[in-house]
Amino acid sequence: MFNQRTVDNLAYCEIVDKIVEINNHVKNFWSRAQGWAPLEAAELLTKSRLDWLSSLSNSLYKWENEPISGAEEGDLILAWANLGALVEGTMKLFLSVYYNDYKSDINAIVQRKKTVDPDGAMFNGLREFFYRSVWLDEEREEKNDWLVKIQSKRNAIHAYKDRDISKFSTYRKEVKNYLIFLIDILKRVPYPDDHFGPDLSII
Repeated sequence: MFNQRTVDNLAYCEIVDKIVEINNHVKNFWSRAQGWAPLEAAELLTKSRLDWLSSLSNSLYKWENEPISGAEEGDLILAWANLGALVEGTMKLFLSVYYNDYKSDINAIVQRKKTVDPDGAMFNGLREFFYRSVWLDEEREEKNDWLVKIQSKRNAIHAYKDRDISKFSTYRKEVKNYLIFLIDILKRVPYPDDHFGPDLSII
């Protein structure tokens, strides 16, 4: 799934710089999608908090340095929550752009016999929908396994039940993998012309 060779030579802050750049572009373009995206999709994107995705991207800078004594696990739990929210938001963006296709999909997320809009979907429902309807056969298991890992560590924010939260070194590697995930998702998103899309190069 991930071409680590393209990101391993970048420092953590360089990775975050690129995530911030891309999600700022997402905010600026897709929050004003009227006239390009279908009407319902544009309305959903306009009301969605894409500015929060941008802000959460900037929050990733907090996790460059080691935490102060006594805050190690607490900060790591918050860091995983930060990353999990970004992964979840990126999946919601994709489904919002393809809102009409999502609504008519046989695997659309349903609660109480009603289709759940992307902005109201939970991580697990999003992950299962992507598994069934978005990922190609050759990528399905690997991408789903990664999402399960992020979901599990993100859920440590419900701090009481014991969970494996790994270490900050592992976390920072997963931030690199999020950049690759973000780029992969946006390569599947339509733009009116190439020059309207974000710069997805990372070399």
